[in-house]
Amino acid sequence: MSDTIHQTAMIRPVIRAVRESDLAAVTRIYGHHVETGLASFEEQAPDESEMHRRMTALIDGGYPYVVAELDGAVVGYSYAGPYRARPGYRNSVENTVYLVPQAQGKGIAKALLQAVIDACTDRQFRQMVAIIGDSDNAASIGLHSSLGFELVGILRGIGFKHGRWVDSVLMQRNLGDGEKSLPAR
Repeated sequence: MSDTIHQTAMIRPVIRAVRESDLAAVTRIYGHHVETGLASFEEQAPDESEMHRRMTALIDGGYPYVVAELDGAVVGYSYAGPYRARPGYRNSVENTVYLVPQAQGKGIAKALLQAVIDACTDRQFRQMVAIIGDSDNAASIGLHSSLGFELVGILRGIGFKHGRWVDSVLMQRNLGDGEKSLPAR
């Protein structure tokens, strides 16, 4: 009997800046999660024009927005945006990452989120916050933990979706010097 070594091929998506031509795919990906999951507390999926408005606002605001592409198809996206609107929060961002279901568990979300972390660090942001819908969302909590996020709190039963109360898990990580030095802005 011969020994067989099974290797899982690493999936290496192309991570690149979002383009307007990606909006249909991004809208479908997010719509799926709005309609079937608990990661977003939206109850109705926004249309493509609303997703375009949101994307443009983020890019115009100086925030990174990237997609993952496999074999020419967009299979996920990630971006950072303002954590809160008040000026005192200007050095902090909140991240978002979504994938098509078939791309989950393959390291694509990690590649996307790492690209956003790197871009935010380069842009001199100091803190990144993850607000994860559902404390049972082990995949997202694990993803964020693997990239240096720490659990800072759980808001119990803060949202109501799909007929049940849903927690929000708050995780945070430093970017660059974090709070150890004065910000550039």
